[in-house]
Amino acid sequence: MRSVNERQGLKFFATILLLAMVVGAVAAWAIYVPMGPAAGTSDEAATYVDIAPGTGTATIATQLEEAGVLRSRFAFDLLREVKGGKLIAGEYRFNRPATALEVYARMVQGDVYTIPVTIPEGYNIFEIAQAVEAAGLGPRQAMLDAERSQTSLIRDLAPNASSLEGYLFPSTYLFNRHSTPEQMVAAMVKRFRQVAAQLGLTAGGSGEGVSQRVILASLVEKEVSQDAERSLVAGVFANRLAQGMPLATDPSVIYAAQLDGRYRGTIYASDLADPSPYNTYRHAGLPPGPICSPGVAALKAALTPARTDYLYFVADAAGHSRFSATLKEHSQQVEVYRRAVHQPSGSLPQSASAQHKSAHARGPHRPVHAHSAGGKSG
Repeated sequence: MRSVNERQGLKFFATILLLAMVVGAVAAWAIYVPMGPAAGTSDEAATYVDIAPGTGTATIATQLEEAGVLRSRFAFDLLREVKGGKLIAGEYRFNRPATALEVYARMVQGDVYTIPVTIPEGYNIFEIAQAVEAAGLGPRQAMLDAERSQTSLIRDLAPNASSLEGYLFPSTYLFNRHSTPEQMVAAMVKRFRQVAAQLGLTAGGSGEGVSQRVILASLVEKEVSQDAERSLVAGVFANRLAQGMPLATDPSVIYAAQLDGRYRGTIYASDLADPSPYNTYRHAGLPPGPICSPGVAALKAALTPARTDYLYFVADAAGHSRFSATLKEHSQQVEVYRRAVHQPSGSLPQSASAQHKSAHARGPHRPVHAHSAGGKSG
């Protein structure tokens, strides 16, 4: 027979084993059984946990437990001890049940919640502000205010800039729900600087006169959608500038109307007569600032305009541009275009181009008034 001590030892061992099994079962339950919002929960109803930089593991675990994402903060601490890895700060979104193991893996991977905002080439500050509002990142007016007030970001590139127009680089950005308009425009300007540096467009170096190049690039961006033609269009503008001819480009007239809040979707005689310095029919030279955010192709074209004798261009029926060195040739090209789109003939001033695109579109050109027309509007 076993002694009393042996029986007590076996009983103690059994108790310890039972406790270990219970603890293991509880730990497995806490780690492997999903918890959190129901599957399909909308973004508005999802659970968000914002982890500040430098937060310790214990505090992170407590935050997650209090948010209802973890069953036990101790299970999270256990995972930390077993799996290791660096936990990445940021805001995390939980819109379906997840195990503690999944939650931990997401935080090691840095799977933070961001909202994408796509800024296409040719967008201006008004359209960028609208895109930010549409993404749910704040009101349009707040973004517009930042675009107009944060000009110190480009002071070395454009000392006289009245807004960040032209320097909010077109790209897709990932912002979080707490991103401020100031942070968003700073990110866009930073991206512009990176691209500009790659192209050699930098203040004080080969990029002397950055603002002039960006203004020219913005006109090119709006006037033509074919990358192969951008350098030729830039060359036309360069030739007209050299001869003191007005650029006579519709997108700048449209932009003047947008600045005044009076653009009605088409160009009227009153727009062509407007005294705005952006009216390139009335004022020779470049407008005082960019009219949109140019992309890489337009910036390259502005840096290296084609050397030709061309002073005019007009769209053909396929949306490409036909270039001319004389007004006579240009008028002939215009008549060909008019016949192709079944538009009545009319007088045409000595403008650089004779085509216009509907707002925000890259489809076929269409004339909008009898005198002349520009390129892509926006």
